[in-house]
Amino acid sequence: MPLTSLALIAATVLVSSFLSGVFGMAGGMILLGVLLVYFDVTVAMVVFSIIQFAANGWRAVLWWRFVRWPIFFQYVLGAIVAFVALRAISYVPDKPTVYFLLGIMPFLVDVLPRRLHPNIEWRGIAFLSGALTTVVQFMAGVGGVFLDIFFQKSTLDRKTTVATKAVTQTISHVMRAAYFSTFGSLGGLDWLGTLGAVAIAVAATSVTPYVIERMSDHGFRQWTRGIIYAISVIYLARAGWLMLR
Repeated sequence: MPLTSLALIAATVLVSSFLSGVFGMAGGMILLGVLLVYFDVTVAMVVFSIIQFAANGWRAVLWWRFVRWPIFFQYVLGAIVAFVALRAISYVPDKPTVYFLLGIMPFLVDVLPRRLHPNIEWRGIAFLSGALTTVVQFMAGVGGVFLDIFFQKSTLDRKTTVATKAVTQTISHVMRAAYFSTFGSLGGLDWLGTLGAVAIAVAATSVTPYVIERMSDHGFRQWTRGIIYAISVIYLARAGWLMLR
């Protein structure tokens, strides 16, 4: 791979890890979109999962004391159910589908009236979010925007939200890597480059607590929405271009 491409991927890992560390989402959308330019879907999904696992796992360590563990354990149970169901049908999306789902998802979420949004703190909702978010992640690669539906009506503050989403997404990255690696993706990995990307992701994530501490809950939500919509428009255009080509 040319040095310019490696530099672009490294810069993307840096920026996306920082955004994910601050907002708990958005960064993954950017990273996966860039990886899909250079790799097949299955390889991109595994590389993406490894990098995001490092970033989310480190973020989970940084905010460990704020995690709501009952939510996490119910989420994992739902995710396992979805994993088994999807592997039974061996579902693998193509690139236009991934870009389209990445782009359209935030708008579909926004169309859903807020009064219909479930609350992650309600009984059984954490299990449901684990199952549905896993399906979305295996289809679109990124499920953070969808997962946010379940947190918008909760009483959790930004620190608890980031911490709880970090641990749930960490296990989701493990499951995504395990899922797509069963389709022979590991043979296409550059392990040295991937480890370098992991180091960059951890470094970028390490500085995010200083930013979160200086943000208000209102500012946190406003910035999240703006960044996600901007990325979504770009990916819808990319999906349209690939479909036309």
